[in-house]
Amino acid sequence: MLRNYLCYLIVVFFFPGIGHAASYQYFRIGEKSDAQPTPSAGIALLGGGSDIDDAFRWLCEKAKGGDFLILRARGDDDYNAYVNDLGKLNSVATLIIPDRESAQEPAVAEIIHHAEAVFIAGGDQARYVHFWQGTPVEDALNAHIAAGKPIGGTSAGLAILGEFSYGALNDPPDDSSLGSADALRDPFFTRITLVRDFLRVPLLRDTITDSHFAKRDRLGRSLVFLARIMQDGWSQHPREIAIDEKSAVLVEPDGKARVVGSGQGAYFLRPTKAPSVCQKGVPLTFQSISVYKAPAGTHFDLLSWAGDGRVSYALSVEDGAIQSTQPGNAWY
Repeated sequence: MLRNYLCYLIVVFFFPGIGHAASYQYFRIGEKSDAQPTPSAGIALLGGGSDIDDAFRWLCEKAKGGDFLILRARGDDDYNAYVNDLGKLNSVATLIIPDRESAQEPAVAEIIHHAEAVFIAGGDQARYVHFWQGTPVEDALNAHIAAGKPIGGTSAGLAILGEFSYGALNDPPDDSSLGSADALRDPFFTRITLVRDFLRVPLLRDTITDSHFAKRDRLGRSLVFLARIMQDGWSQHPREIAIDEKSAVLVEPDGKARVVGSGQGAYFLRPTKAPSVCQKGVPLTFQSISVYKAPAGTHFDLLSWAGDGRVSYALSVEDGAIQSTQPGNAWY
């Protein structure tokens, strides 16, 4: 109770005119007053699992010594000390926004507005969609992006950065994620809930992002997501950035990206034609999806959608079964 009360005092101190406590929580370390440097743009896409020091250092550098904000829908402030040790910052804070009522609080949007860098933690992206979409939180995040400030996310926080997202809206609370096998058997399976236009990151237009990719065997569901985006008329040229655990893609403002971390890296997928069969209750048939596999140390250009010469191959789905042009029909 004392800790929550102190957090409330911090919020009131920083943002005068706020007259009542809210159900959100705000934990801050560092300077009490905000800095006002000019940050530089960038997108840090983390695939989940262990946090990657290089990715957070990169975001800290982009913040130019300013105020670093972690957003969550639940959890605690354990990121604060970790991030504070990695970069020279004015402050590091965690803002927990656990429901739509909290997302309507004027102080919440104001806190986001004053941050130089924003990082969206992992968890459950259904909470982010349910609680934040259509609220001042969404508006503040899009204003942050439009102002050229850096943003990043891991796991569920990564999933909501693309123009298209797997919303996880029908996932049961005791189940971690939608499985590839169920998705491939029925592209309109009830748990396939896609959302769009939550965050507006220009370099991630026409793009869906996914995490824990190889570790949790998410290729099949990713192919279904791409097929559904085309079948539903959302985009004729969708693409996907799928990132494995312990891997990250760091994107500069010109679209040039590099892959860091100790995981299997990132996968850049793009269909070359619409699915042949994408119907309710019928296994997916979807040919000619190009894949570029990018391990750590690789570079990729999001504007030209081309890398620097690593593994490229094609995938197809025939009656729900994935086929690959890689030796041994390897998928990853």
